[in-house]
Amino acid sequence: MERKVVNVRTISELHRLYQCGAPKHPLVSIMDLRTIDHNVLDPGVGYQMDLYLVSCKRFKGEIMYGRSPYDFEEGSVMFTAPGQVLSVAQDVKMEEGWALFFHPDLINTGNLGRLIHQYSFFLYDLNEALHVSEEEKAVLYDCVNKIERECTGRIDKHTQHLIVSNIELLLSYCERFYDRQFLTREKVNNDIVQQFEFLLNEYFTREILQQDGLPDVKYFASRLNLSAKYLADLLQKFTGKSTQEHIHLRLVQEAKNLLWSTNRSISEISYDLGFEHASHFSRLFKTKTGLTPGAFRNNKQEPDGI
Repeated sequence: MERKVVNVRTISELHRLYQCGAPKHPLVSIMDLRTIDHNVLDPGVGYQMDLYLVSCKRFKGEIMYGRSPYDFEEGSVMFTAPGQVLSVAQDVKMEEGWALFFHPDLINTGNLGRLIHQYSFFLYDLNEALHVSEEEKAVLYDCVNKIERECTGRIDKHTQHLIVSNIELLLSYCERFYDRQFLTREKVNNDIVQQFEFLLNEYFTREILQQDGLPDVKYFASRLNLSAKYLADLLQKFTGKSTQEHIHLRLVQEAKNLLWSTNRSISEISYDLGFEHASHFSRLFKTKTGLTPGAFRNNKQEPDGI
């Protein structure tokens, strides 16, 4: 039986759901999670919110960081974008926290609306939360306090600009703290990079590219129990290349091996590598090497800088 999903479209509907009275602002709300009765939510129901959510919580218990259990008692910040389905956790006790909800209409007409996709952590899985120190948590809470003061005070022509500016400042700090977290979890992240490289090599040695086609980012992310966006950001920070670049470079290396060591036609090689059309293979190969597959085979050498 499919799980029931309840859609929460507005800030007002959110407040009715939590039975916490009318919101102070129609497009943004900050909740003290210690004062919210989470028993009003059904653990068997998924809640799909048409809202952005940034929440900072301190848990009592163990949560997951990537594929590994991680006990972090100072605080964890989680992000969800509109359209994602949330559910109530039963096995983790929350000691304190706040949640910032804002509707896309708040930012759609401004600079943040155009740039919000750059904050890729909104597409991370919840087990890839940002773990913050007490000092970092205080920095974020200062931004939240300023947003709350604007929401609860008299609304004037400056209110929306100040709210959005402080949300953008909050997200910029989160971006900085995530960079710190990637570095401080270097051992875990290096292990993930190595596992990714193993899976990538394994895929190209299984000789089933013709059947499965080219691997995509989601394939490797699912094998590593990570979100595709988190894996992409991790690889970019630790290797300087995106997931797609790694796939393409491994593909080109395999193509070079076949061009050097076999007499198979370009069409046959492109098919062996999972391409439906030889022209797509040739275009990718030339983009990465500066030569067409035929020219590369005839030269038997790589141009300078390759």
